Amino acid sequence: MVELTGDIASAARLITMIENNREDAASIVRAIFPHTGKAYLVGVTGSPGAGKSTLISEMIRVFRDRGKTVGVIAVDATSPFSGGAVLGDRIRMQKYESEGVFIRSMATRGNLGGLSKATRDASYVMDAMGMNIIIVETVGVGQVELEIARTAYSTVVVLAPGMGDSIQAMKAGIMELGDIFVVNKADREGTDDTFFRR
Repeated sequence: MVELTGDIASAARLITMIENNREDAASIVRAIFPHTGKAYLVGVTGSPGAGKSTLISEMIRVFRDRGKTVGVIAVDATSPFSGGAVLGDRIRMQKYESEGVFIRSMATRGNLGGLSKATRDASYVMDAMGMNIIIVETVGVGQVELEIARTAYSTVVVLAPGMGDSIQAMKAGIMELGDIFVVNKADREGTDDTFFRR
């Protein structure tokens, strides 16, 4: 029997158990799974430095203004040398972390595809605890890290001027999975060249 209280501290502990691959975490995820399916998952992906965290901060503000609760899973790359991660995305969004907002950083821990192995189960936890919107931010990705398209219902691809020519933009991969394209840092030179037809 699982008691769903929406308590952020309890959810954070469960996500830590999931990340550490604890056996009891798997049984808890199985127990809460029937209580999922209510949240809408939005993936936010793009190259490093494109401004994903800044965009997500504004998305949080807009959703909260509309009375929606928001969960954020921010995935950072793991160092191949130390095994650690800076987990800096949460720092950028911290001003929005309050009642109705749950931001969780996690490291890829060597997983390829732009996400952590624990990302999907962490989204189930946030869903079961009552988050209306769950935003999943990938690591800074290239053209082949496409796991987010299998996790989120809608995928936002963040672009910035000067991060590749028009031929790069037309290549197969990340440019084919976006439902919404956001051109960030539009005060830079080359913004007009960043817009393109799919």
